[in-house]
Amino acid sequence: MRWLTALFFTALPAFADGERAGEFDYYILSLGWSPTYCALTGDARDDDQCHPRHDYSFTLHGLWPQYDFGWPSYCRTSERDPSRSQTRAMVDIMGSSGLAWHEWKKHGRCSGLSSEDYFALSRDAYESVVIPEVLSGLNRDVRLPTRVVEEAFIEANPGLEPTMITITCEAGRIDEARICLTRDLQFRPCGQDAARDCRMTDALMEAVR
Repeated sequence: MRWLTALFFTALPAFADGERAGEFDYYILSLGWSPTYCALTGDARDDDQCHPRHDYSFTLHGLWPQYDFGWPSYCRTSERDPSRSQTRAMVDIMGSSGLAWHEWKKHGRCSGLSSEDYFALSRDAYESVVIPEVLSGLNRDVRLPTRVVEEAFIEANPGLEPTMITITCEAGRIDEARICLTRDLQFRPCGQDAARDCRMTDALMEAVR
């Protein structure tokens, strides 16, 4: 029975809280489709990100340190937490300072970087990926196969391959594009546990507001 118990636990995802900062293999750049966030969560919270004056398409959810299998979170670090001005400075690409603070706590501390350097790297990662124009300017609701979204990113970003990007869904909607990057922000294959595409053929992608 012991071997069966051991097999069960080794088959679980290898993630942990409180790991040592700076020990990881690659990053996931997570880009969230803002209309989905607003429809499922943000509108009910009266979130400023969802105000009609904005026209967010894919926003930066976060830059996540990953192991080749699993991920660290809430790591121990001697680096100082960011100031309010630092988190506010990320609103233009993240939608809210609250999200920036959460991402630092859960993921940024694991990078081993200072908060200033982590947010700078997150911005560099976000700006290194071209958001397909056909998506960033989406002016009507559409239903489409998730592979169409993936293919649009691949076409817009030379060097990006299907093994390096994952499209996720939530509640029947396009939710996120997750792109795997080396520690110096080059495209690389995703870990096996991270490469789990949504396979919907009629996922809802609401128009940019």
